[in-house]
Amino acid sequence: MYKKFLKLAAAALAICLAVPTAGAVTTNDDGEIMIRVGLASSYYHNATGELEAAHLENEDGYGAGYRFGYYDSNLDFVELGYTDRRTTQIAVLKSENLWYGYSSSLSKNTYGSSINSDILVGCYHILIDEGFRDFEDAQDAAEDYEDGFVAYIDGEYQVRAGSFETKEDALRYGEAGEVVGTSSYGLTVVETGTDTILFQYDQGSGTKLAVQPGADGAGETRTWFSNYHYRGGFEYFRRTGGNVTVVNVLTLEDYVNGVICYEMGPSWPLEALKAQAVCARTYALRNMGTHSSYGFDICNSTYCQVYRGMGNGSASYSPSQTSMQAVDETEGLVVTYNGKLAETPYSASFGGASEDAYYVWGSDTTNTYPYLCGVEDPYESYDSSWTVSYTASELEKRLQSYGYGTSTSLDYLELEYSKLGNVIAVTIHWANGQTNSIYPSGSKAIRSVFDVSSIRFTVNGETVNASGKSLSSRSLPRSSDSELNVNGEPVDSLDGMYVISGSGSISSIKENPYVISGSGTVSALEDLDQGGNTGGGSSSGGSNQGGGTVTVSGSRYVFEGAGNGHQIGMSQWGANAMAKQGFDFEEIVTFYYPGVKVTRY
Repeated sequence: MYKKFLKLAAAALAICLAVPTAGAVTTNDDGEIMIRVGLASSYYHNATGELEAAHLENEDGYGAGYRFGYYDSNLDFVELGYTDRRTTQIAVLKSENLWYGYSSSLSKNTYGSSINSDILVGCYHILIDEGFRDFEDAQDAAEDYEDGFVAYIDGEYQVRAGSFETKEDALRYGEAGEVVGTSSYGLTVVETGTDTILFQYDQGSGTKLAVQPGADGAGETRTWFSNYHYRGGFEYFRRTGGNVTVVNVLTLEDYVNGVICYEMGPSWPLEALKAQAVCARTYALRNMGTHSSYGFDICNSTYCQVYRGMGNGSASYSPSQTSMQAVDETEGLVVTYNGKLAETPYSASFGGASEDAYYVWGSDTTNTYPYLCGVEDPYESYDSSWTVSYTASELEKRLQSYGYGTSTSLDYLELEYSKLGNVIAVTIHWANGQTNSIYPSGSKAIRSVFDVSSIRFTVNGETVNASGKSLSSRSLPRSSDSELNVNGEPVDSLDGMYVISGSGSISSIKENPYVISGSGTVSALEDLDQGGNTGGGSSSGGSNQGGGTVTVSGSRYVFEGAGNGHQIGMSQWGANAMAKQGFDFEEIVTFYYPGVKVTRY
């Protein structure tokens, strides 16, 4: 969104457009809406996969120590145990034999089954006693053993001791007792860099261990995980009995704080960030529970929304005072259409005009999503122009790598433009008569196949005139702006106007009048307007407005365009420009999503 969209983003959001809200909103005992964000998961849009070990570290000044337990159905934390305040770094491990040391594949020190070291957290233990009333009683008993620890197994407290690689090793332990382990869903918490077990948790296939930073539960906590620090707590589970999934559990407003400064810049204008906050909050609420089969509501990538919590510690990649103000001042505000949450996709830039979602994702923009109709954007001033060039043979090879044009050569391309000037279909014509059609969405989308940043482009400078016929952009008459002028004054319509012919006769202007330019080129009057605004109102350029088709052939194919993203909803750079021109966030939102309202959820 702020950076270049992943190629699958259009297909991803198309799925979102096809379904209503996937899950119910969860509200905790304080009345706050809670959300679960996937940070490490087997879900393919999470950059971090499931882990053998997940590390946490308290940020200085934001909490000390940790509490262990689980989240109830309202996502309120239920405490089962805790560390002292001196514990600042912990790791949650799958309960198998894991050694601590350097992992060359992860380029860091961690716990893993393939690491060779002397620090082993084994999966076998000695059961000392069980049936304790509470954590304090169990902890007192565990302290009688050098390597004793508290475990919460199948709903009761136990005291266990030692960690061994094999049962035989455990049997040689000095204390008499039963050798025990965990199920394939068990989790073990250790002090990072050691074999010291702090807590063990196993409730069978439903095991989900919650870790809440801050031993006393007071004040704001910020906790490092995988190079970013986060508000809220964490949930760990082994979804299929293998490695560990990591989920950040926090309030919706804290989540929005962790989105908008990565989807936009943290120093962007306040009103643009407020527009982003409203859209991000709406997206999260509308798509709550979309990924429930993986154990969370929303992922942390561009497939959903980029989420990095409180950032990496640098001012350029962390929430700012301005971005947090934007969240505070829009708290609870969402985008609705006919009283229901709207779909609020957005991308970096449009290069002149967004597009009707019907042409991009096949969505029903007549009845269901009329606010995703596409708009001309005269505000976006960011230069998002780009060029991609291929020789004919290079393009042939690229197209054939996608399975098109077997045993033949490229003849020509046929491009279909929408009325807003975006490419909504490309048909490949091959020398042997084969044809293939490519559209803006799907696994073989226009942006992927041609490796272009948007669907707003021309090829070899060919564009369209108002009648829908191919016309070289070099022959179009140009003007300094997009207005039609009479006697030096702009006019909106030719209704009631007359023309004087060369013989002196006077008559009203009929439909589809033609004009002769200063160079002698004859074209429809609409072409004169089109020629002056080939970028759809943006200085960044792009294809000429007006629906129609063009055909392009030759020894070289040069794609020239503007924009970056899927072309639906709000332009972030457009919002930036509108904010600088004095528009407030509601005006920005309702401009890009015509017909919606900004209301309190």
